[in-house]
Amino acid sequence: MQHYLSIVIPAYNEARTIHLILDKVKAVELDGGLGKEVIIVNDCSTDATEQAIQSYREGNPGLNIQYYRHEVNKGKGAALHTGIAKATGDYVIIQDADLEYDPEEYNILLKPMLSGVADVVYGSRFMGGNPHRILFFWHSIGNKFLTFLSNAMTNLNLTDMETCYKLFRRETVQGLQLHEQRFGFEPEVTAKVSRIPGIRIYEVGISYYGRTYAEGKKINWRDGFRAIYCILKYNLFR
Repeated sequence: MQHYLSIVIPAYNEARTIHLILDKVKAVELDGGLGKEVIIVNDCSTDATEQAIQSYREGNPGLNIQYYRHEVNKGKGAALHTGIAKATGDYVIIQDADLEYDPEEYNILLKPMLSGVADVVYGSRFMGGNPHRILFFWHSIGNKFLTFLSNAMTNLNLTDMETCYKLFRRETVQGLQLHEQRFGFEPEVTAKVSRIPGIRIYEVGISYYGRTYAEGKKINWRDGFRAIYCILKYNLFR
């Protein structure tokens, strides 16, 4: 029986790039003979994201794409909740619809999982020798502060809690009760996996091809304050 990696892609107004990231997902050959299940959740985009996805599906019947659409915009976290619930693969990885993270690196994250030593693997933008686009000083300071605060609460030693690339055993992530609708997903899921008895969490270095706000980056300072709130909420008030 073939085993699968479920790739969960939340998409909001990504008509310009969704086909490019799907090309990268399609091209990657996964270790361990894994197949690919691509789950796209369109969070009520106002551009041509839906048409771009449907056109790609029609032109690439060999790629297993499951498509879901929110009728109202709920946020990235809500789109991830939908996608995770629909996943049927052995493993689940989060993939943004933009081009900041490279699917060619899935195998880097899968290595400790396929070796049988990990239940959760984070891809860190702040370790390893892979390429990293130089962008915002205060954004990087904010990420490191949020990771530090999260680590202080969870007693983990992550270097990049806010990373998009998080790989889970499906039963692990589907067993969590997740609530955050927007970017609070990251500190919430980190807090909750850290409390699973016997959980084995690994971190590997990845590349990062960041976007500017003019290029479509969506996270802002309000999301940073929400992340602080979520770190405190899901660690202190369980």
